[in-house]
Amino acid sequence: MEIDGGLAIKVKTESGQTYARIPERRLRELVARIGGADDHFLVVQRIPDRPLVFIQTARDEGGAYDLQHRTGRVPHMWVARVTDPGLVAEVMVRWARQEDGWDAGVAWEREEFGLPEPAPALAPETAARAEGYVREMLQDGYLGIDQLVRETVYLMEDGLSSAQARAVVERLWLERVEEQEAWTAPTDPDRLERAFAALDADGVVAREHFSCCRSCGMTEIGAEADGREGVRGFVFFPYPCTRSAAEGQGLSLYYGGFDGSEETTTAVGRRVVAALTAAGLSTEWDGNPGEAITVTPLTWHKRLVG
Repeated sequence: MEIDGGLAIKVKTESGQTYARIPERRLRELVARIGGADDHFLVVQRIPDRPLVFIQTARDEGGAYDLQHRTGRVPHMWVARVTDPGLVAEVMVRWARQEDGWDAGVAWEREEFGLPEPAPALAPETAARAEGYVREMLQDGYLGIDQLVRETVYLMEDGLSSAQARAVVERLWLERVEEQEAWTAPTDPDRLERAFAALDADGVVAREHFSCCRSCGMTEIGAEADGREGVRGFVFFPYPCTRSAAEGQGLSLYYGGFDGSEETTTAVGRRVVAALTAAGLSTEWDGNPGEAITVTPLTWHKRLVG
């Protein structure tokens, strides 16, 4: 499956870099590249992520690749030793596209291992509270499974273990994935993502779900422009604005110019409104550089990535 010309995958490297919805050509480049310092392996997951469904590869000093894939919460994975980087890349591309017979051409062996014991059952009240937190975060749509597990444990204040949190998160995650399969593309968050990508490519640093609040975001956004040429301004929305949008209250966007002038801030505001309009979204803004831009009406169907 491909989205806007890119494969419906997310790639994670040893160095911590991530790449989402990359084209086939880029995946092949990443496979061929690995083997250097802090760049020995990469892991590929689907978009949206399915728990423990992945394909990964690592390259040793001799240049050979260890190729592995797993199909979910099962007590085994499939492993192979491959010397041809082109074949490794081809198999991973076919896996990403979910082609029939994607695993052909490789001598796979089944590697068995034990599964951990199931997490202890939660008391009904505890389970209901944990589910409430997870459903809200899934509706917001920006966190992956591991992040959701950590955040749920934190919010529950030691009221449940990581294993218990993971059981709740994975079950509700899969429910949300099934729900979003019925959404007709593009959704309003899809349009927002495209508008922000266009702005970011045109010299306006654009960040979704950025920072804990407006004040911190205004302080931190400058670092996002470091090392970039031709950047004049920024636009972002922090976590609480995501929650408001998910609750049907519209989305507030904060923007400005890096020179601090009202003239630049107003010009950036106009560019933001124009990009949103071009993407098919409606806004409320009177041109006042001291006022936020509100995106409304807005149906918050944010697709999970992972």
